Amino acid sequence: MKRTNDGGARRVVVISTGGTIASRWQGTGYAADASGDDVLATAPLPEGVTVEVIDLFNVNSSRMTSAHQLALLRTVHETFADPGVDGIVVTHGTDTLEETAFLLDLHHADPRPVVLTGAQRPFGTGDGDGPGNLYDALQVAASVRDLGVLVVFDGRVHAARGTVKTQTLAADAFSDPSAERLGRVGFSRVDIERQPERPAPLPLPAAARTAAPGAADAAPLPRVDIITHHSDGDPFLLNAAVSAGARGIVLVATGAGNATPEIAAAVADAVARGVLVAVTTRVPAGPLAEMYTGGGAVDLVAAGALLTGTLRAGQARIALLSTLLAEGAAAAGGPARGGALLRRLLEGPVRAEPALATGGSRSASAVAARA
Repeated sequence: MKRTNDGGARRVVVISTGGTIASRWQGTGYAADASGDDVLATAPLPEGVTVEVIDLFNVNSSRMTSAHQLALLRTVHETFADPGVDGIVVTHGTDTLEETAFLLDLHHADPRPVVLTGAQRPFGTGDGDGPGNLYDALQVAASVRDLGVLVVFDGRVHAARGTVKTQTLAADAFSDPSAERLGRVGFSRVDIERQPERPAPLPLPAAARTAAPGAADAAPLPRVDIITHHSDGDPFLLNAAVSAGARGIVLVATGAGNATPEIAAAVADAVARGVLVAVTTRVPAGPLAEMYTGGGAVDLVAAGALLTGTLRAGQARIALLSTLLAEGAAAAGGPARGGALLRRLLEGPVRAEPALATGGSRSASAVAARA
């Protein structure tokens, strides 16, 4: 399907992957089954925009796999091989949107934007938020440059890094609990208030070039598990993950990154076996810090784990996966080289522009003029 509004001055490709924005009633509940063309037909187009649709797959995002995400990554890179494309919008379920957005951002070197959006209310409902979110995402994708991968939801523009789902059902589903939004969109205007902080992008991994969701002969991807600490927590699940073949583990610790001496010892054993271990926290906002011994972050870092800054579990896992998939990193250079790359991805920016002074903003036209 191809739709044009007023001459098609800007060309945007919509990649449809399913989620609530494409979900219809199935008799007992909702499931993704609407095509990208069907979803696009519900939304008006911003003036001066031409839209083309790619139906990549159609799944509830709780069923998203790394193979799906890598296939999407490849499709984004293939789409941008066409210099006539000005931007990409990905319609995606909200459950794992934060993970997919971060994976795309870690490998995004193009000045043209990739914008992820979705819906909290299903396709075709009278009060659905999908059409408005899609309209806003198209407007952002046709307007900005040099901002990396973005999440546009409920009139807000967020950087991929650090943005997580913070509301299960409310329309304003996404935010970065540790940082301000990137900008806002509404009334035919896009205002960008700060520059996102991003590490130097990774090249497209070899696994993305062959990823095919559901393929029986697909090469296995590195196993990366998430283990949560809690009262009475012990190393059993962490050790089980190592025994199951995990090459990366995200430990969701308490507070600023704390666990127990027994877990710290299990982390040391895992690292000695070549497993990459990253420590995040179950606290919604704030950075991790080496403050406590007795199994705290001081001991976990001494055991060889890396702290994730303000990245939370889902995105920390993506950083581990991207490290393991990177050509010439963990596989060829061993844990030390893989750890150096993981540290760079977790620490984030190699450069950052300061936020604009209070009262200032950049409109879409001003940002586009930088291109």
